[in-house]
Amino acid sequence: MSQRRKGTIKAPSGRAPSQRQLRIGELLRAALSEIFTRRDVLDPVLREAIITVSEVRASPDLKNAVAYIVPLGHSDPASVVDALNHAKKFYRGEVSRAVTLKHMPDLTFAPDTTFDYAESVDAMLSSPKVAQDLDKDLDKDLDKDLDKDLKDPESDPESDIGGEG
Repeated sequence: MSQRRKGTIKAPSGRAPSQRQLRIGELLRAALSEIFTRRDVLDPVLREAIITVSEVRASPDLKNAVAYIVPLGHSDPASVVDALNHAKKFYRGEVSRAVTLKHMPDLTFAPDTTFDYAESVDAMLSSPKVAQDLDKDLDKDLDKDLDKDLKDPESDPESDIGGEG
């Protein structure tokens, strides 16, 4: 079972990634995106899938990089990830032609589950029980704002209630 990727980017040591890691990750992401748009692969699973690279995380020593992908238009995302990991040496070579680095990191592909997580949070917030609580909080805030405006109508410069016409 795959773990959900956290929204905060942190290295396994618990520290945030360095500026260099972020820069290398973005270079690799751009290169992989360009390679995936060409679709010059022989694997039928990869040929029919539209692959979006949402993020690439480089390790602190820059020897490894994990590319988080979202396969669009494909019924089985796991098969796309497996096919990419099977062809990762090919993609490493293609990226090394596009990006000039002293040492090219070893690539690993993983499914990006942040969109699924965001969708589940959105569904949770849309549930009737949570919506009921949010509506109560919104009503309280609107009542406070209305009371404030009624007490001091000149506090709002855009309001014409203040007497000047």
